[in-house]
Amino acid sequence: MHHIETDSWLRTDAGDPRGYIEPDRLTEVWFHTGTICNLACPFCLEGSKPGDDRIQQLRFDDARPFIDEAVALGAERFAFTGGEPFVVRDTVRILDYALGFRPCMVLTNGTRPVAKRLDEIRSLLDRPHAPDFRISIDYPDPARHEAGRGPDTFWPALETAARLRDAGFDVSIARQSTCGEDVADVEARYVPFFERAGLPADTHIQSFPDFMPPGASPDVPEITETCMRSHTDEVARTRFMCNYTKFVLKRDGRVRVYACALVDDDPDYDLGATLAEAMRARVMLRHHRCFSCFAAGTT
Repeated sequence: MHHIETDSWLRTDAGDPRGYIEPDRLTEVWFHTGTICNLACPFCLEGSKPGDDRIQQLRFDDARPFIDEAVALGAERFAFTGGEPFVVRDTVRILDYALGFRPCMVLTNGTRPVAKRLDEIRSLLDRPHAPDFRISIDYPDPARHEAGRGPDTFWPALETAARLRDAGFDVSIARQSTCGEDVADVEARYVPFFERAGLPADTHIQSFPDFMPPGASPDVPEITETCMRSHTDEVARTRFMCNYTKFVLKRDGRVRVYACALVDDDPDYDLGATLAEAMRARVMLRHHRCFSCFAAGTT
C-alpha cells in the first residue's frame, strides 16, 4: 500500500499541500504483461528488454480475477501493455477471456513476436468483442526509428500493422512527439509509408511525449492543491488517467493494482490487492509523469 503517512507523499518539497485526484469511476483497466521484451529501446518508459523481470510476466490465472472484478465494477474496456505483450505465452489466452466481456486495446512493437502469432491472434476475431492494436512507429523515418528500436524493426512493424488490418482488426500507430513540432507536418510524413505498407492514409496516429526511463527524476514543477484549483476544473480533473483507470501488474510474485499505467516505477503508487481497494485511495500527484497529465492533458 502507498505510504500516505509520509510527508513527501502529502506535501511538496516546499511544504505545500500536494495536488491529488479522488477517483470517482472505473472506466478502463490496464494490464502489464511484464517488462520482458524482444527489443531494448533506450528510451523505454518501462526499461523493458529481453529477459527483464522488473515486472513479472502476467499469467492467465493472475489476470482472470481482475478481469472479473473489473466487469463487476462496471469497467468499459481493457488495455494491455508491456514489455512486448506477445513475448508472453499467456497473452492470447488472457485476451480471449477478456474479449468475452469488453473491448481490448493492445500496445505492441509489431515485430517478430506478433508476426509469429498471427494465426492465434486471428482467432480473437470470433470473440464477442474485437481487440484493436496500437503499434509503435516512433518517427516517419526508418533510420531514426531503428536508431532506437534496432535494425529491421520499421518495415516489419508496418507490415504487421497492415496484416492485422487486413485480417479485420482496428489498427493505430503510436509515435514519439518532440517539443515545438508541427504536428500536421509530422503526421503527413507518415502517409507515404502507410500507403507503401498497404495501410489507409488516414490511419490514426497517437503521439506521446518522452516519459523517460524508470527511476528518472527530471526537474518538473510540483503540483499543489492551489495549482489544481487554479488551473483545472472539475471536468479537467476527470480526464486524469488516475481518475478512471487502474493498472494491474505482477511484482515479487504478487499481483497488485497501481494508480495508472505511468507510475509503476514508484511503489508508493501501489494502491492495493484489488481494484475496489485501489479505487478508494486518493492519488497524490507526486510522480514526474503526473506533470504530463497536468500540463498537457495526456491520456
